[in-house]
Amino acid sequence: MPDERGARNDGAVVSVPASGSDDRRAADDKRSAADGRVGQARDKGPTGIHAVIERLRVLSDKVAEILPRPLDPVRSIKLKLAILMLCAGGIAFGFFRIKIGWLPPKTTLAAVGIALVTSQFLAHGITRPLREMTAAAKRMAHGDYTRRVRATSRDEVGQLAEAFNQMAADLAAADQQRRDLIANVSHELRTPITALSAVLENLVDGVSEPDPKTLRTALAQTERLSLLVSELLDLSSIEAGAFPLDRESLDLAPLLAEVVAEADVAAAALGRGVRFTTDVRPSTVTVFADRARLHQVLLNLLDNAARHGPAGGEVRVTARRQSGKLVIEVSDDGPGIPSAERARVFDRFTRGGRTAGGGTGLGLAISRWIVDLHGGTIAVADPGSRIRVVLPGH
Repeated sequence: MPDERGARNDGAVVSVPASGSDDRRAADDKRSAADGRVGQARDKGPTGIHAVIERLRVLSDKVAEILPRPLDPVRSIKLKLAILMLCAGGIAFGFFRIKIGWLPPKTTLAAVGIALVTSQFLAHGITRPLREMTAAAKRMAHGDYTRRVRATSRDEVGQLAEAFNQMAADLAAADQQRRDLIANVSHELRTPITALSAVLENLVDGVSEPDPKTLRTALAQTERLSLLVSELLDLSSIEAGAFPLDRESLDLAPLLAEVVAEADVAAAALGRGVRFTTDVRPSTVTVFADRARLHQVLLNLLDNAARHGPAGGEVRVTARRQSGKLVIEVSDDGPGIPSAERARVFDRFTRGGRTAGGGTGLGLAISRWIVDLHGGTIAVADPGSRIRVVLPGH
């Protein structure tokens, strides 16, 4: 008697042979296995097609390297196009002659002549940008970056012309920056050297006595010269990409206390009488940054605020955790930077329109580089006397 399994449904007992259930289960397993094989084949399909396309691409590159280039000695693209038209037309007419058995000579020559004239007329728009790029490149070799190429086509030559114009503009900007850097560095170096030379000359000639006041003046000019050289080296290292960061988790409050103490001494030496206040909330806030570089950024900002704010004023430093980021703001009681100059204050040798009593003009530029390396942002905030630094939380 076959084994039966009972299932109660609405009070009735339904008997189902166990062997039938086993057969259906086996059929389902086979169907699942088949679907799995189809899915695997479907998954492998695109990969196989991509592999075939890649092999064809490699093969075409190898064939292109082997194929001869008989038109390389020809120095004109228009002449190359004419030769191409002659060869293609000759082969086509030869094929017609073989298949038809007869070819009208005058019509054939007229067709070839029309094709050559048309190709030369149309080739003018192709070759003209190339000739302009050649002439502009020769002028760039002599330092003239003002030449531009007319880029009206949308083909590869037009894209090349647009890229060439962009390259020319970038080279012109880089050359202007180099000239400005040399002029600014020369000016910044000349000022402390001239002052130091005058002090030493007075000491040698006996005009001045080597008293503490005179020596303090000479020391101040020497320190200014040393600071400029140090900042130039930092700027050179940053632009060369050789400015590694040694990041660690830092407690911000103690770091700000150190920076404020150092800035207070510098402001007292300048006779500014500036007061510094800090407000860090929460007091246990931390930041993941390079300690030495972040110290440099904060000191530059405090020194900038102390120099450009009013004498006897207050410089305020606040730090807040907002949306997972650390926001540090340094503000003073000064009139602030005008809106038109806010984008330029982070450029090299820019002092926000002030020439007297300023630093070297490199502090904010270096600060922007360091903040960028940390993945943060730095900008002038309203009312213009506030610098805001935003650093990532991790």
